[in-house]
Order: sequence, then C-alpha cells, then structure tokens
Amino acid sequence: MTAEFVSEGPDATEELGAGIAGLLAPGDVVVLRGDLGAGKTTLVRAAARALGVEGPVTSPTFAIANSYAGRVPVAHLDAWRLGDPDDEELGLALESVGPDSVAFVEWPDAVLHGLPDPRVRVDIAHGGGDRRVLRLDGADPGTDASLEALCDDLRARHRNA
Repeated sequence: MTAEFVSEGPDATEELGAGIAGLLAPGDVVVLRGDLGAGKTTLVRAAARALGVEGPVTSPTFAIANSYAGRVPVAHLDAWRLGDPDDEELGLALESVGPDSVAFVEWPDAVLHGLPDPRVRVDIAHGGGDRRVLRLDGADPGTDASLEALCDDLRARHRNA
C-alpha cells in the first residue's frame, strides 16, 4: 500500500518528516528518491530534529555520509555520486549505518545491496512551485497503516488550517 501526501511547501514537508521520525527506532533505514531540489534533505532535517539532533543538518552530497548525535543517533547518506558497488567510499558510507542509529539514505540505488531492508521508502516528485507529491511505502502492513494515518492527519490539519 502506498500512502500519498501533497505538500504545499517546505513546512508541510518538515511536518511529514517529523511524523515519520515518530515511527522509527534504532536500526531503521529510510530511503529517499527524488530529483535534485525535491526536498529530500528538508524531510531528513525535520526527522533528525524530531530525533533530538540540535545542530545543522546538511546535505551529505559531497561528504557522502553525515552522522548526528540526538536521542537516537542519525546517519544521513547521499549515494548520488556512488555508482560502483566496489567503490571504496561506499564501504565507508555504509559503516555509518548500524543497529544503534536511524539511517536516511538519499539516492539509495547504488547502496541498497549493503543496507538492511528499508523500514520506509519515500519518493518525492515536484508538483509545481513549492508543491511536492510524496509517496511513502512501509516495510510491513503495520508501517503502511501508520504512514497512511500520518498522511491522513496531516491532510486534515492542513485542510482545517
């Protein structure tokens, strides 16, 4: 089952990210797909805040991986530059994913073989202007139901704002 949420701007995308964080536990992996500028890092930043990260949360495009301390440690990977499964940087990046942290992986295709099964998959598409269409899939029926409930709640709050 796929949950869908239409975000009218970065604030709504951040609300979704914070809500997703509430569904996660150490060891969970979230993979994010979407074009450049779609809002992947915006969503991750909000999720990291909800997990207790206080400092800057930036795109790891050139660093490949950033780690953050919070109530739950957060790993943020960007595999956009990684194309070869034998890439040395790939091994270093995957070291930041572990059972004690929640990991967010942008552009995950090059690293999926080295990751635990994702708990949540997020696809973000431009919808014109600041609008984004986000599609979310969970690893199991319970996660799917929680994602659908989260999207329903956000839609209701934005409709009644």
